[in-house]
Amino acid sequence: MYEKLALYIDGAFIEAEGRKTEPVVNPATGEVLGQLPHATREDLDRALAAAQRAFQSWKKTSPLERSAILRKVGQLARERAESIGRNITLDQGKPLAEAVGEVNVCAEHAEWHAEECRRIYGRVIPPRRPEVRQFVLREPVGVCAAFTPWNFPFNQAIRKMVAALGAGCTLVLKGPETAPSAVVALARLFHDAGLPAGCLNLLWGVPSEISEYLIKSPIVRKVSFTGSIAVGKQLAAMTGAQMKRGTWELGGHSPAIVFDDADVDQAATMLAKLKIRNAGQVCVSPSRFYVQSKIYDRFAARFTEVIGSTKIGSGLEKTTQMGPLAHARRVDVMEAFMEDARAQGGEIVLGGSRIKTGGFFFPPTVITGLPDTARLMTDEPFGPVAPLARFDDPEDVMRRANSLPYGLSSYVFTESLKTANFAANALEAGMVNINHFGMALAETPFGGIKESGIGSEGGTETFDGYLVTKFVTQV
Repeated sequence: MYEKLALYIDGAFIEAEGRKTEPVVNPATGEVLGQLPHATREDLDRALAAAQRAFQSWKKTSPLERSAILRKVGQLARERAESIGRNITLDQGKPLAEAVGEVNVCAEHAEWHAEECRRIYGRVIPPRRPEVRQFVLREPVGVCAAFTPWNFPFNQAIRKMVAALGAGCTLVLKGPETAPSAVVALARLFHDAGLPAGCLNLLWGVPSEISEYLIKSPIVRKVSFTGSIAVGKQLAAMTGAQMKRGTWELGGHSPAIVFDDADVDQAATMLAKLKIRNAGQVCVSPSRFYVQSKIYDRFAARFTEVIGSTKIGSGLEKTTQMGPLAHARRVDVMEAFMEDARAQGGEIVLGGSRIKTGGFFFPPTVITGLPDTARLMTDEPFGPVAPLARFDDPEDVMRRANSLPYGLSSYVFTESLKTANFAANALEAGMVNINHFGMALAETPFGGIKESGIGSEGGTETFDGYLVTKFVTQV
């Protein structure tokens, strides 16, 4: 059974009950899965008031109590991973194995934060006078508002939940209306784990209306957003005007640089598989491929072979390796990229046209011969489209890789330690992967630089955005 969709306010699940609703659609078939209730203005006020009231007690709870709840959430996530994952496949589209894997990996985030929240330490500063005592406290910032995307609905929501709640904050979260089941399931996990009423509140509605109302509320003290750069800039401007803290994980356009001393087959195979993950709808998906001329032809042949063998279909089919795009509009965007690529003189080696079925399918696509000014080389495609480009000089490829305003993730393939160190130092990105994919683990920071964001989630940095620093000096 598909998840029963609801709001979650002050410890209670609230179904439509006369509220405005919107349909949730299966992107593989177009089937309507359920009706998602929109929050009213009164619902927003109730959620904010509940979070404010709950904060007064939650901020004083023992870290051991918070830890126990987060650990229970991790346990319940593993127990329910199959059913939660199936619903993610239904409303988001990714293959079932990926969806279940998303839930299981996120259990680690709950467990890691359960341990780390017990270690939010202050410090004692040696005084200049013997009768003075001076020390630093780290305290929760207060009520937080969070906004999470549809591409990894469980992952992106739980990261914000465990960081805020582990720090002692309370949270009002708006998840993705097009893929809501995972976030409702998360609310049930925290509810069943014993989280006090009001600490977590879940809302749905028109994104611009909810975000503006929450950000401008004097109750909210911190904002966390994962999504597009355009929307992130709007929300950041609104947040800055209120002098509130913000964490922003925005889009990218990840360069993948393959040097001529790399293991070509390994690099081509790994990058092809990373490219089709979640149909390319991954903010850290490799999306600009620069291959040194000596190995370019071998790489292109192997990459095209691997990506061309992808089994496409409904995510519920066991043999499916790539499901549909999440929305019909994403297919339109892919076609617009293809039109520009043709106009720019690119050669479409594989794919390039929508798959005409009942769902929102677009095939893995490989394009060569594009200039760096082509739209695919300057704008994040957020789909299963891979432009391949040659390079000769290492310094020049770093200039090309760094030429865009994005700086989220990057990939380097080389067997040379010297080249690896050169690339790691030269790349302007928040995350650099050398010869493998090693991001998004619970214990590692996840975030970008330049227009790709401010702040990190995960790692020991995860609580920084949810804590304020208080200096105390006394005689």
